[in-house]
Amino acid sequence: MAEQRKAWGWGLASIDAAGNTLDVWYPKAQLGEAPAEADRPNHGFGALVHEGPDLRGVRRLPVFTESNLDEPIESTADAYLRLHLMSMRLAKPNTLNLDGIFAKLNNVVWTNYGPFAVEDFTQRRLDVMAAGVESGMPGMRADVNVLAIDKFPRMLDYVVPSGVRIGDGDRVRLGAYLSEGTTVMHAGFVNFNAGTLGTCMIEGRVSQGVVVGDGSDVGGGASIMGTLSGGGKLRNSIGEHSLLGANAGIGISLGDNCVVEAGLYVTAGTKIEVFDREKAAAGVDLDVVKGADLSGKNNILFIRNSLTGAIQARPRKSGIELNDALHKN
Repeated sequence: MAEQRKAWGWGLASIDAAGNTLDVWYPKAQLGEAPAEADRPNHGFGALVHEGPDLRGVRRLPVFTESNLDEPIESTADAYLRLHLMSMRLAKPNTLNLDGIFAKLNNVVWTNYGPFAVEDFTQRRLDVMAAGVESGMPGMRADVNVLAIDKFPRMLDYVVPSGVRIGDGDRVRLGAYLSEGTTVMHAGFVNFNAGTLGTCMIEGRVSQGVVVGDGSDVGGGASIMGTLSGGGKLRNSIGEHSLLGANAGIGISLGDNCVVEAGLYVTAGTKIEVFDREKAAAGVDLDVVKGADLSGKNNILFIRNSLTGAIQARPRKSGIELNDALHKN
């Protein structure tokens, strides 16, 4: 029987009035067996810890978390530890057991003052704003700005990876894995348990479970089918030095050195003509396959024939090259 993978760390948990864990921040996480209680390092949170509730109705308490990474998630603290591991580049997407993550994460009101519970947010918001006014804080500081209501927070509020550029922090969730050299433009989006495995340009949507290989570009408005909303189990990916054109999309995987032309969506069931120059010159019908038959294959250009409207797969000899100057982050 294979030895189970484990991880551990001290986290600072936000606990609401009902005892629910809203979030847990791990400044540092470790892979491997957790030390015995007597040998654990100090959590080091100091004055950040407060056992009494603040004006949000939130207590902040240190929690020591041990996680069996091959087993289903056991708690909110466990879920946050696994999300941190991916954003800290300690675990790649699709390598951790994330079963049960939605059930363990609470819906939270994310604000410029940190997390609030949804149930009593209106009153707690008034309390915070009133306290800000009474302390002489300018109006902008007293306002409680709601950033989102969601189970997953922004990655950058918890982990800031080195060597990346992110145009809009709202569009990268905690649990995203971004390799050095990655640029996520303002309209780009990277979900949890998804990301890049090298220098990449992300201008479109990288859905849960999707990974993009080194030197590849996901164009503006482009989309890659994930595994969440449709309930599918097939994980799609993009290989190295490939381009998913602007407003294009795939429900299959791309291999290395592939291009999908702008505006073209290729799914597993899409009927695709396999271009053959000799057959085309002789007026012979081209072979037709489904998109699934070409999933993960290298050196393919997917285009729509502008005369016939047919989607075609044509051979491609080389991959794309990203602009080095844009990715020296």
